[in-house]
Amino acid sequence: MGAAYFYHLTRRPLEEALPQLLERALAQGWRVAVRGTDPARIDWLDQKLWLGPEERFLPHGKAGGPHDALQPVLLTTSHEAPNAAACVMAVDGARVSPEETAALERVCILFDGNDSAAVEAARDQWRTLTGAGCAAQYWSEASGRWEKKAEA
Repeated sequence: MGAAYFYHLTRRPLEEALPQLLERALAQGWRVAVRGTDPARIDWLDQKLWLGPEERFLPHGKAGGPHDALQPVLLTTSHEAPNAAACVMAVDGARVSPEETAALERVCILFDGNDSAAVEAARDQWRTLTGAGCAAQYWSEASGRWEKKAEA
């Protein structure tokens, strides 16, 4: 059974925090689906990942291409993961079900701590997942580095 890790972004924006978490997931040997809610925002994330430092390039693609199944990191707005993702990173309020969490190695829910609606959506997702028996951890970067603050 997988676990949900909640990442409360307070010091860095998504486009800076996401690559670090993707590198960690890829180092585990996992394929990743980055799930968003808005196709335009997925396009924006795609551009940000392409513009990262060359020595830290993250191989990725957007869903809907001919090579989705081969992508180590697939950016999508769908609940489908044609790249056989072991990890889903949900951004911008994208939802993950308890059943999906149980079937994956890891679910990461990244949310903007400066957006009260995003914080409330993450709290609701925490209640839904832990209420269904999923293991969950809450991570904060308030100190300048990721620290685990809660576990259920």
